[in-house]
Amino acid sequence: MLFKLIACEVLTREVCRYVADSPHTVDLEFTPKGAHDDSNRLRALIQSRIEEAEASLRQYDAILLGYGLCGNSTLNLRANKTRLVIPRAHDCCTLFLGSREAFKQHFADAPSTPFSALGYMERDGAYTRESSLSSATGLYAKLEEYIAQYGEENGRYIFETIHGSIKAAEGNRVVFIELPETRHLGFLERCRALAQQEGRDLMVLEGSGRLLRKLVFGEWDDEFLIVEPGQRIVGVYDWDEIVRAE
Repeated sequence: MLFKLIACEVLTREVCRYVADSPHTVDLEFTPKGAHDDSNRLRALIQSRIEEAEASLRQYDAILLGYGLCGNSTLNLRANKTRLVIPRAHDCCTLFLGSREAFKQHFADAPSTPFSALGYMERDGAYTRESSLSSATGLYAKLEEYIAQYGEENGRYIFETIHGSIKAAEGNRVVFIELPETRHLGFLERCRALAQQEGRDLMVLEGSGRLLRKLVFGEWDDEFLIVEPGQRIVGVYDWDEIVRAE
């Protein structure tokens, strides 16, 4: 089959590795890391790349998206005549870890812990990124919003409880996700040195490219959402479904 893959450039090394082994033909296109700083900008950029792919002379069997919800950047994406396939993931942290289960295990109690990986460190900009889970789920709503919904006393209590427990879990740490295939390049030690300069504790997690491999190999089970032509991506914001098509 013939696929078009649109992905964030922080996944370049992993994507290229698995595309090289894929039984399918995959045309690659990457969006800049900095586009994540504005979800509306990134959404418009991805949508334009989808439309360009559909307008090309290449007759793609599917357009693959190398993203998660990514702070709502993939909401409402759609294609007119081609299936879209996207991993069920909150953001690229899940893609580096290899599964929703691993993401939940390590980040459920500390959703905005800064994380890094080789792809973040070798691209322009900050060497870490916070998970977009907290903003997508509303964990960091403003105090005024809690008061408006629950009243002065209850609103302040809920706000302080949630924020206090999250900050205590996050502490002053940064997480580095290391994939076995790129361990030899030494980016872990570079991240460790940067974290030490900032007075942060470094936590190292074993990553996996299994989700990216399954994406480009066409092995789309319940870990992926298939969006049929004319449908759009909508958010669910839970731990399992995450996104659905409407």
